Amino acid sequence: MKKILFTFIILFSISISSQEKEVNEKIQYLINNNIISDDIVDSIFKKHRRHEKDLKLLINKSKESSYLYGQFYGHRSLGRINRDLSLFEKSISEYNKAVEITKQLKDTISELKVLNSIGSAYRRQDDIPNALNYHQEALDIALNIKNPSIDIKKSISISQNSMGNLYISLRQYELALNEFSNSIVVQKQLNNKLGLAINYQNIGNAKEELGDLDGAYENYLKSLNFNNALENSVGKIICAYSIANVLIKQKKYDKALKTVDTVLQRAIKQKDMYYLSNTYNTLGLAQVHLNKLNPAQKNLNKALQIASNYNVQNIVVRSNENLSLLYEKKKDFKKAHQYYKIAKEEDAKTYNNLNLLYVNELRSRYDKQRTKNQLKDLSKQNEIAKLQLEKNRNIFILIASLFVLLIVILYSIIRERSLRNEKKFLTLKQEALQSQMNPHFIFNALNSIKLYIINNEQKNAVYYLNKFAKLIRKILEASNVKEISLREELETMELYMSIENIRFNNEINYTFSVDENLKLDSIKIPPLVLQPFIENAIWHGLSSKKGIKKIALSVTKTEEDYILISIEDNGIGRKASAKIKAGKTTNRKSIGIGLTTERLRSFVRGLEKDFSLKYTDINGEKNNIEGTKVEIKIPLV
Repeated sequence: MKKILFTFIILFSISISSQEKEVNEKIQYLINNNIISDDIVDSIFKKHRRHEKDLKLLINKSKESSYLYGQFYGHRSLGRINRDLSLFEKSISEYNKAVEITKQLKDTISELKVLNSIGSAYRRQDDIPNALNYHQEALDIALNIKNPSIDIKKSISISQNSMGNLYISLRQYELALNEFSNSIVVQKQLNNKLGLAINYQNIGNAKEELGDLDGAYENYLKSLNFNNALENSVGKIICAYSIANVLIKQKKYDKALKTVDTVLQRAIKQKDMYYLSNTYNTLGLAQVHLNKLNPAQKNLNKALQIASNYNVQNIVVRSNENLSLLYEKKKDFKKAHQYYKIAKEEDAKTYNNLNLLYVNELRSRYDKQRTKNQLKDLSKQNEIAKLQLEKNRNIFILIASLFVLLIVILYSIIRERSLRNEKKFLTLKQEALQSQMNPHFIFNALNSIKLYIINNEQKNAVYYLNKFAKLIRKILEASNVKEISLREELETMELYMSIENIRFNNEINYTFSVDENLKLDSIKIPPLVLQPFIENAIWHGLSSKKGIKKIALSVTKTEEDYILISIEDNGIGRKASAKIKAGKTTNRKSIGIGLTTERLRSFVRGLEKDFSLKYTDINGEKNNIEGTKVEIKIPLV
C-alpha cells in the first residue's frame, strides 16, 4: 500500500512539473515572438486562461520582459474569472489594469471590449450610473471611428445591447426594445449566434416587463435554440429561469418548476453567483405557488444570502418579495410584512439612484443637442457668407455700369435686394443666437436640480425639473419663429427667473406687474428679447450684493402706439459692477445686449416708429446708487 501511495505521489509531482514546464515554454514563446494578436495568444494559452496561477505567472514574466500584450491578456482573463465568480471588485480592478495597457498598446478594439466588460460587471451589481458611463464611453469611441471593422461593429452592438439592459433597469422598456433592435441588426449581418442568443434573451426580458408574456416566451425559446446549438451552458441556465418566470406568471407552476429544476445543478457547477441566485430565486417561487413551502423557504433563503453577499441588488429585492409571499401562505403575517418592507426599502435605494441617473442622462442628451446646434449654426454661417458675396457682386455691377439711366435702374434693384439680404442676414444671426442659448446656464441648472436629488428633496427636484423642461421646450419653440406674444415672453422669463433663482437659494424676490388694460396675446415682440437684460440684472447687479435681492419687471402703455418694459434691480449699480469686472484676471466679452439691440432694430425696420433703450442708475436718500433700471420702449406692431 505504501509503495502504491509513493508511486502516486511521484507521478503526481512529475505531472505538475510537466505542466509548469509547458506553461513556461508557452509564455516564453509569446514573449520571444512579441505576439499581439488576440486570436493567436488565445489559441496558445486557451488551456490556461481559467487558471489564476498560470495567468499571474504570465503577467509577472511579461512585466519582466516589457511584453505589454501578455500583461493585457493576463489582467483581462483574471477580470473575466472574478466576474464569473461574482467577485466584482476584483474583476473591475483587473479590467481597469487591462484598459490602461490597451492605451499604451493603442489597441482600440481591445479597449472597447474591456470597457464593455467593466460596464457589464457594474450592471450585474445594479450600479446603473457606472455601468452607463462605461458602456456609453465604449459606444462613443466606436461611433467616432470611420469605416469600422467587423470587431468595431461587434463592439457597437454589444454597447447598444448593454444600453438596452440599462433602460430595462430604468423601466424604460420601449427604449430598451429600440436598442436591442439596433443591436440585433448588426448580429444578423455578422451571423453571430452568441450575439443573437443574447439579444433574443434581452428582448424577451423587455417584453416580459411590458406584460407581453407570449412575446417574451417566444424570444426566450429563440435564445435557447441558439444556446443549445452553441452548447453554451450559461446561456441555457439564463433561458431556463427566464422561461420558468414566464410560466409562473402564466400560472403553469408544475412546468415552471420542472424547467428551472433541470438547470440547478448546472448553475451550481458554473459557480457564477449572479446566475445561481437567479436560479434559486425562481425555483423557490415556483415551489411557493405549488405549496411546497419548506423547500421553497430553503431555496429563497439561499438566493437571498448569495445575492446579499455578492451585491446582486435585483435578486435581493425579488427574493424578499417572494419570502413575503411564502410567509403570507404560512399565515405568518408579521414576517410577511417584514420581508415586504425590506423589499420595498431595497427597491427604493436602487430607484433613487436611477432618478439621479435620469438627470445625468438629460444632461448628456443636451450635450448631444448642443453639438447638433453647432453644426446647424455652421451651416447658417456659410449661408451668411454666400449672401455677403452676393451683396459685393451687386456693388461691383453698380460701379461697373456705364450708362447713367442703367445705373439708376440697377441701383434701385440692388438697393431692394440688399435690404432683403440684410434682413435675412439678421434673421439668420437671430437663429444662430437662439441655437447657442447659454450652455453654462443649462449645465448649472442641471447641477442645481441634481443637488435636490442627492439631498433627497424629491418634491423640489420634480418641481424644478418640470419647470426646466418647460423652459427648454419654450426656447426650442421660440427658435423657429421671428416673433411671439408678450404673454409667451413673460411666461418664459418667469420660468427662466425661477431656474436661475435656485443658484441663489431662492433669495431673489422677483415680481412681474402688467397693465391690466393691455392685451398681451395681441402684442408681438422678438422671442427671448428680455432674457439678456434679466441675466445682466442678476449676474452684474445682484450676484455681488449682500442682503435682500429684488428684481421687478413691469409692462405699461405710455403712449398710444408704444409699450414700456421696465426691468429694475436693487443691485450694486453699473459703476461698482464695472470695477469688479475690471479687477478680474480674465474677462469674457458679452455680446448678448448687442445682438438683442440688433434684433430689435431688425424687428422695427419698416415701421414708422423706432424703439428706444435707456439705462438709469437708481439713487438712494444719501445720493448713493441703490440699483439699476432698464427701460425698453417698443412700438406696437
